[in-house]
Amino acid sequence: MSFTVAIDGPAAAGKGTLARALAAHFGFAYLDTGLLYRAVGAGVLAGGTPLEVALALDPADLENDALRTQAVADAASRVAVIPEVRTALVAFQRDFARRDGGAVLDGRDIGTVICPDAAVKLFVTASPKIRAERRYLELVARGVTAQREAILDEVLARDARDQDRATAPLVAAPDATLIDTSDLTAAQAVRQAIAVVDTRRP
Repeated sequence: MSFTVAIDGPAAAGKGTLARALAAHFGFAYLDTGLLYRAVGAGVLAGGTPLEVALALDPADLENDALRTQAVADAASRVAVIPEVRTALVAFQRDFARRDGGAVLDGRDIGTVICPDAAVKLFVTASPKIRAERRYLELVARGVTAQREAILDEVLARDARDQDRATAPLVAAPDATLIDTSDLTAAQAVRQAIAVVDTRRP
């Protein structure tokens, strides 16, 4: 039987870490839906048009390590505001969510648009300053030169684009459980999420 966990939230709030941990704990399949938009963004940077790239997307395209660069992240944010691109990727995500054995999806509009009937909806957030610091440390750990102020500016700009777009803006579903990770360790956040899922499982 299918059991869907929808996780939404802004960039660098920790939703990916949380989603992967939930999937591992419960044995669910996991889809980082942001990778879909990153793959489209990468395709656009390579010379394709957003809709053409979205329509031709293959699951293998999500395995590319180059999707984790900041340039691709910025491109993903820009293509994500295009309604036709979002529509093209909806079927991919909904098919994944309905698979037997349970599925965890994280993104920006999973609980509101992609899986409004998900058994569990979580909205994971943190303050912009905390999220920018996490992104900075992540980049430095990978050997990437970064500036804290510039990353905070990028986080705020990304939030504005995600929240203000006309199609599927970033917003918590009315029935989502809020998890603010600003003052939580990853382990503490995961424990909170597991407790929520446990209360909803049949």
